[in-house]
Amino acid sequence: MFKDRIDAGVQLAEKLAEYENKNVVVLAIPRGGLPIGAIVAKALKAPLDVALSKKIGHPYHKEYAIGAVSMEDIILTDAMGISETYIEEETLRIRKKLKERQEQYYQNRTPQRLKDKTVIIVDDGIATGNTLLVTVDLVSHRKPDKIIVAIPVAPESGILKLKSNPNVDEVVCLEVPYHFQAVGQFYEAFEQVSDEEAIRILEETNPVNLR
Repeated sequence: MFKDRIDAGVQLAEKLAEYENKNVVVLAIPRGGLPIGAIVAKALKAPLDVALSKKIGHPYHKEYAIGAVSMEDIILTDAMGISETYIEEETLRIRKKLKERQEQYYQNRTPQRLKDKTVIIVDDGIATGNTLLVTVDLVSHRKPDKIIVAIPVAPESGILKLKSNPNVDEVVCLEVPYHFQAVGQFYEAFEQVSDEEAIRILEETNPVNLR
């Protein structure tokens, strides 16, 4: 159990201490991953950036992920019986939202270069792992030296899914509980992070990465 994302970030940074002052970029999944990513980036003396991807929810249960979408990729893991029309419409809707978020987050900055870097992808936890998998595939296209996934909490099924991805070099997870229902159950405080707060965190962590 974590007090909040700050507590989770401090603990995760301790586990990643060996990467301090290395050729590292920390990529946070917005928005919940940003408070954690900022702590990890500061501890490792590494730049912070965002990875823009979002889950596709089931048509009758939006919190249940049937896949995930980035600006370039889509992964479907549990779309049996769901119409292609729904998936196409959701993909277009999500990519429009991701485009808007991209314009918000990069008003005054350029994305970090990932080629030949050790990229640490951070989120506040995973349930299915689909969003992280599409992020891993997106990052792999940018030719990093190594991809590490770092998360406070995840079910064993999600960890196995990440470890089986050939693009993932290492998975760091603080807690792998047997009874897992949702990420939020492992935080005492788990408020939503607004876009405004996420952008502020990004700008405060990387004050010199301006256009």
